[in-house]
Amino acid sequence: MKLSTSYVCSECGYDSPAFMGKCPECGTWNSLREIKVANSNLTEKRGRLSTASVNSSPKKLSEIKFEKKDRFETGFSEMDGVLGGGIVTGSVILLAGDPGIGKSTLLLQLALSISKKRGEVLYISGEESEQQIKLRALRLSPGQAKLKGEDGLLLVSLNNSDAAVDIISTTKPQLVIIDSIQTMESENLTGLSGSVGQVRYAAMEFIKTAKSLNIPVILVGHVTKEGMVAGPMVLSHMVDTVLFLEGEKFTRVRILRSLKNRFGPVDEVGVFNMDEEGLTEVKNPEQVFLTIGKESASGSVLTATLEGSRAFMVEIQALAIFSKFPIPRRVATGIDSKRLELLIAVLQKHGKIPTDSMDIYVNVAGGMKLSDPAADLGICLAIFSSIKNVPVNKMVGIAEVGLLGELRPALEFNKRAKEAKKLGFNNILGTDKFRSLNEVINYISK
Repeated sequence: MKLSTSYVCSECGYDSPAFMGKCPECGTWNSLREIKVANSNLTEKRGRLSTASVNSSPKKLSEIKFEKKDRFETGFSEMDGVLGGGIVTGSVILLAGDPGIGKSTLLLQLALSISKKRGEVLYISGEESEQQIKLRALRLSPGQAKLKGEDGLLLVSLNNSDAAVDIISTTKPQLVIIDSIQTMESENLTGLSGSVGQVRYAAMEFIKTAKSLNIPVILVGHVTKEGMVAGPMVLSHMVDTVLFLEGEKFTRVRILRSLKNRFGPVDEVGVFNMDEEGLTEVKNPEQVFLTIGKESASGSVLTATLEGSRAFMVEIQALAIFSKFPIPRRVATGIDSKRLELLIAVLQKHGKIPTDSMDIYVNVAGGMKLSDPAADLGICLAIFSSIKNVPVNKMVGIAEVGLLGELRPALEFNKRAKEAKKLGFNNILGTDKFRSLNEVINYISK
């Protein structure tokens, strides 16, 4: 059996017969990786694809019948909201996250819940044995795990993608979980598991199986040190939904974020707590992201952030101290460090605040990561409060701050303000009352 060699870009999936230093599709240098494919299998697949293309004919838009996709609930209302109402049958979901963040724990809880309501769930693990998964199930839900197979959860430990596809076609479960896609490999390709060719081949086989049998498949993906999904970038384009589970290992808060969703909204988030019995839903996120103290403290300001269609309150904390270094420190946790430097410059220029001699530390309480520009005013007020030692933790800042010191209106301000008033915070600082950052500072200083 002869092997054909091709070079695939790990960023965009561009396929080239010869090696090139720069990918002509995405322009990335040194991203082409060598893969080898068996000619017989390749010819056979090309034959099937050509036959399918001959049998299919184009249709007019008016002739195409639209059928609403069936969904079923996961057992977690937070995850259902992120997915847009539940898991769509026949869809392929990629769940990524840092090592030890709780991906396998979340999926095992999901599998136990769905197997009780809908039927058999197939859990294919390439990283752990069946005994290890059983031990985790006993820890998460001891009463459910002792049902001796009546829960409908089928476990198998293997890393052969072709054998996994055969098992799925034979059992035809209600849901398939692959943990993880980077551990799958096939004898039809050379290279170790996790290589570009192996990941792309395994993902394509699982996607074909999911679409043909109308069985939803959840793929677990590893991440690189930069926080991107490991493997070829084309993997994120191939699947229907990309979910990212984020959070700090040593904190309890876990945030499930939707980065791509063909069947629902994007940028929705779900909030969970990690405890001894696994992941539990947080119905009221303000319990996690707010620190309600008896005494007012300087350097703490509240803001209302918007994640998808969901608004909730977040506490921004700042600490400013005199710097002993020629270049003062700027440390940001939960926000972009470059955005922090920009806001500090605006404070010094338009707010007349001496930030050039201060070490400034900014943190978003609860482990939340903010990219919402409406949090700019809250960050500025937290820094001002710490420098001037003026408590403002009963105020809520909701506005974007421009380079000229002007305040820009936040997206869906009324929804944010409604969430703040629901929790008893009526002093809301925004563009409806103030036009510039300097006006807000003068108001607080009175």
